Amino acid sequence: MNIFVINSGSSSIKYQLIAMPEAKVICTGLVDRIGLEGSKIEYKAFLPSGEIKRIEEKQIPDHAAGLKAVAEFLTDPEVGVISDPDQVHMVGHRVVHGGERFSKTQLITAEAKAKIKELFPLAPLHNPANYLGIEVAEGIFAKAKQVAVFDTAFHQTMPEVAYRMAIPNEFYYTHGIRAYGFHGTSHKYVSEQAIAFLAKADSKIITIHLGNGCSMAAVRDGKCIDSSMGLGPMNGLIMGTRAGDVDQSVIFHLVNQLGYTLEEVNAILNKKSGMLGLTGFSDMRDIQKQYDQGEKSAILAYDMYAYHIRKYIGSFAAVLNGLDAIIFTAGVGENDALTRKLVCQDMDFLGIRLDESKNQSRQKGIQEINAADSKVKILVIPTNEELEIAKQCFELVGE
Repeated sequence: MNIFVINSGSSSIKYQLIAMPEAKVICTGLVDRIGLEGSKIEYKAFLPSGEIKRIEEKQIPDHAAGLKAVAEFLTDPEVGVISDPDQVHMVGHRVVHGGERFSKTQLITAEAKAKIKELFPLAPLHNPANYLGIEVAEGIFAKAKQVAVFDTAFHQTMPEVAYRMAIPNEFYYTHGIRAYGFHGTSHKYVSEQAIAFLAKADSKIITIHLGNGCSMAAVRDGKCIDSSMGLGPMNGLIMGTRAGDVDQSVIFHLVNQLGYTLEEVNAILNKKSGMLGLTGFSDMRDIQKQYDQGEKSAILAYDMYAYHIRKYIGSFAAVLNGLDAIIFTAGVGENDALTRKLVCQDMDFLGIRLDESKNQSRQKGIQEINAADSKVKILVIPTNEELEIAKQCFELVGE
């Protein structure tokens, strides 16, 4: 079964064509800077004759044009991997916010689309783009089953004590205001990988997803019981451009005392804060160069970044009442040894001890980087959200 996985962002589309159940990646790529100058399509196919890569720079005005261009690559006589779009049997869509309505992978129907649309206010930067990807894919892959995999679904096992907020009850019962959690597809994938690696079903694990967006989850026996993100994907850890946890008084002060509008405050906290606000850079690779040169703002930013992660490790260890392993994943978590070092230092009380030589010598696949006498395993596990989406789509067929 050929499953085409689409991860639609506001100005990009990540995609993979995966053959299931063998989990064989047939092609992968990215449509970048949709509707902007310098837009391009990256396409990599794994053919019997070998790997083929193409990068095409062209004007891509919208998501429809982007997916149509991808379909042309897929069916191209020279570099294509299928002869007809109808050879795609299922299309798996990453949808960021499923609210309380969607606790598992869902076949996309007219009713499901209407519910996804109702959730736009809870994820205004993400759900509209995800929805658009669904509509475009329905036209291009007309015979394929369309399936939604929700970022929030994995976190629906959180107990009420964890997801409720101490605000008047009507805001929860009438408006659904609560903590939902995000990056669930990634947290689910790496926690399952860790459970298999540890060979311990009754496990207590903390998953740490560090990319441009960052979040953590407390996972007991394979189920999420708490998450660092809440109603939307803005709070919790310090991120590339997002502030993470902020005293609510800051918002009122910016509006009432400094004269900013709510729209401006939203932009500040969502797009101008985090590592960007502290250093002028949002990419950790750029910030590490500054750190290595002794730039004070970069050193402080790295220390703050790691400090907030350590605080969540401590609180989640308390919630779990113990800890078997912590997992670093996603772009920063998998590749930034400095972040892992700073996070794991001075954690002896919790039994977390890093082996710095293992930390520096990154290897492919699951890697154990803790010291031999560490009571807690420290694992680096590459995430694979696209494979997890394909897996959940395939499992849906058997239900």
